[in-house]
Amino acid sequence: MTETENTAPRGTLTLRISAMPADTNANGDIFGGWVMARMDQAGGMAAVELAHGRVVTVKVDAMQFIRPMKVGDVLCVYTELERIGNTSLTLRIEAWAQRFQTRHMEMVTEATFIFVAIDDNGKPRVVAR
Repeated sequence: MTETENTAPRGTLTLRISAMPADTNANGDIFGGWVMARMDQAGGMAAVELAHGRVVTVKVDAMQFIRPMKVGDVLCVYTELERIGNTSLTLRIEAWAQRFQTRHMEMVTEATFIFVAIDDNGKPRVVAR
């Protein structure tokens, strides 16, 4: 990814959360797994609305961390629908850091998440449109 490709977030702002000291690794950076979990959470919220019911995450495409998050940064997660299948939804999800006490935003990572709509028994169901 080049600098010009990530100058502004794509999609809908779905989740904002502050990075806290408990979320850091030994280097003082926020754990990548913490960021990924927030992306999955935001994607799940968007997918539930789009599918009009329960969904589960079934796949995450390759994720490369571009920049670290630091304590105090605000993680902003953006979701964008890429595709609706028979039982699945594909969302592009971007994670951006709003740097501490500023309005400066930098992309942290991005990935494609695939969710499957499920019924009350946990079986795939047709996505309600």
